[in-house]
Amino acid sequence: MTTQSSNEPNTVVPTCYRHPGRETYVRCQRCDRPICPDCMRDASVGFQCPECAAEGNKGVRQAQSVFGGRAVTTPRVTWALLIINVLAYAAETASTDWVLTNFMMNAYEVGYHGEWWRLITGAFLHQPLGGGGFALTHIVFNMWALYAIGPELERRLGSARFLALYLLAALGGSVAVYLFGIAAVGASGAIYGMFAALFVLAKKLGYNAQGVLWLIGANAVITFVVPGISWQGHLGGLITGALVAAVFAFAPARNRSAIQWGGCAAVLIVLVALVLGLPPFAVQAELGIFG
Repeated sequence: MTTQSSNEPNTVVPTCYRHPGRETYVRCQRCDRPICPDCMRDASVGFQCPECAAEGNKGVRQAQSVFGGRAVTTPRVTWALLIINVLAYAAETASTDWVLTNFMMNAYEVGYHGEWWRLITGAFLHQPLGGGGFALTHIVFNMWALYAIGPELERRLGSARFLALYLLAALGGSVAVYLFGIAAVGASGAIYGMFAALFVLAKKLGYNAQGVLWLIGANAVITFVVPGISWQGHLGGLITGALVAAVFAFAPARNRSAIQWGGCAAVLIVLVALVLGLPPFAVQAELGIFG
């Protein structure tokens, strides 16, 4: 029989407070509880337990874009919109008559048959192959513009605000097409809305916007020179995009998010009211106009 000396320390090996079966000599820097490697969270000094790390993160502000949205590193909304447009074009190529009959923006079908979804779906369709010399150029130009401008706008606005801008501009273009009583397809309403937004944001940030003006001017010339292009959709998208961008850019810092989203809601309400309150001025739905 052996007797423990009174001078020998009676030590107990500490175990992780979340995993009692795991020995550890590392402690949380905030609460001093022992934590195993699976529970360690990197801190400015040492490690923290999951609860302390989560509590600390509550006081950390999320990085924001210039105009209030969450900071964007990868422009996922831009890529998603590109993919949706390309997939829609593939479906349109595979079944042209069915897709155009059911989804192209057609003032008559919207105004007299209540097929409201065309106001959005028409903005994801383009002139089909075999529809003339402008066919493939139509989608290529629009997608190039989205690829070139979309990431910059998404990074400055944040993904949610950029998506709102794109969809509201697309809707604004379709509402103009509706009011003038024509049938059209194309993302150009949204693209022109992006042009306008780029100009507004550049002016707000104090950048030279002359290049954007040249871009808008060159496209305006093409709109009126090349036959079969819907200037109505371009104009509607341009005006709507400028309004939405102005709301995002000039909303005061106090309650900025509420004012920005309230402004978007107001633009949406006006566009919907125009469709619900006004019939097409002169239905020419048999015309194939491309935006």
